[in-house]
Amino acid sequence: MSSGLTDARRRGENRHAEPVARTETICVVGLGYVGLPLAVHFDRVDQQVIGYDIDDEKVDTLAEGTDTTGDLGDSVVADSDVEFTTDPAAIADADYVIVTVPTPVDEMENPDLRFVESAAETVGAQMTSETTVVLESTVFPGATRTVLTPALEEASGLTEGEEFFVAYSPERATPGDEEHGLRDVVKVVGADNPAVLEDVADLYEQVVDAGVHRTSSLEAAEASKVVENVQRDLNIALMNELAVAFDRIGIDTQEVLDAAGTKWNFHDYSPGLVGGHCIPVDPFYFAYRSKMEGYVPELTLKARDVNRRMPEHVSELALKTLNDCGNVLGESRVVVLGLTYKPNVADIRTSKVDGVIETMQEYGVDVLGFDPHADPEQTSQAFGIDVMDHPSFENADGIVLATPHDVFDSLDLDDAREEMNDDPFLLDVCGALSAEEVVEHGFTYRRV
Repeated sequence: MSSGLTDARRRGENRHAEPVARTETICVVGLGYVGLPLAVHFDRVDQQVIGYDIDDEKVDTLAEGTDTTGDLGDSVVADSDVEFTTDPAAIADADYVIVTVPTPVDEMENPDLRFVESAAETVGAQMTSETTVVLESTVFPGATRTVLTPALEEASGLTEGEEFFVAYSPERATPGDEEHGLRDVVKVVGADNPAVLEDVADLYEQVVDAGVHRTSSLEAAEASKVVENVQRDLNIALMNELAVAFDRIGIDTQEVLDAAGTKWNFHDYSPGLVGGHCIPVDPFYFAYRSKMEGYVPELTLKARDVNRRMPEHVSELALKTLNDCGNVLGESRVVVLGLTYKPNVADIRTSKVDGVIETMQEYGVDVLGFDPHADPEQTSQAFGIDVMDHPSFENADGIVLATPHDVFDSLDLDDAREEMNDDPFLLDVCGALSAEEVVEHGFTYRRV
């Protein structure tokens, strides 16, 4: 890294008005759904890329050319020149270190930043002067300054702003969404120093076609990420509250939303289960930081409560429909289709479908599962049910379409109906199927 650029960073000068072609060594720390695509994209623009992770099995699998996320494809990983390693000494070669590690909450629903702290200690122990460290993990406003930076300084013996530099750029990965990949979504970058801000923005502009949005502070960029998911959580919570109320009133929620949606300024959201690593977690990061300043964000926390109760509502709908169709709960069988936390991904962690299954099992219902993306053995162990390699509806009384993978669009309802007992039902959690078509095939149809 040129001393001229380093001097400019110290003075806070903007040395680059436009992105410039350059070759750097970039180390991505954490090779999950965020880090792996990032490493591959930088490799595609001919940067020297090191992919570091502490998971030996994952790194060995990636080095063999197998995509461990299921999101990129094996050929994409195999064709890359990324240096996958578990050796932290490789970090010393990097001009830029991008940290993409998990940031969950603990049992008290407070931010758990132990992975950020651990990564900072590892990076700090290896990085050299003039390195820029970019945090992409979702954190509360102020965490880059108060958690990451001190850990880097302590481990390295270097001073931030003089001997190394820090920026924040929140990940916006959407696993399973081919239309909104890394290149397609605007990248937010925040830094206190204008020269560092422009330098990091220039770096990302090599792999992001949608452009880079700059914020003048670390905190503004950090807050932007949690706000994205707080807003989504709130909107889904409103739909879920409407769905519960309309079910009791006896009105079809989707019909109401379709009618309301004819007004130009009505926002299109649907009720459903809210799982994953972001939407159910990020509101707690915002709430934690807000409460530090003496303000309790009641609306945000209430929305979390509403969404957390939705598995119970979905299971109640399934049980009620079983009863309405003349079944004895303890003698009934239900097949649950789609077990991952969202459509078209393989990740079952933080899926809320398990809560639906648990409640049905408590009432004696025999529950079977099928998911075309998830590993059957792992899912069976995690959910405590038999998970089939191929869908079978033999002697089933109902189907719960919990996660609407694209493959279920072509579900053969005639074949399913022939295998099932009399008067079967189909509970369509996300309203993915045509109600009329399902009824035409002899099912009682319900949706949330």
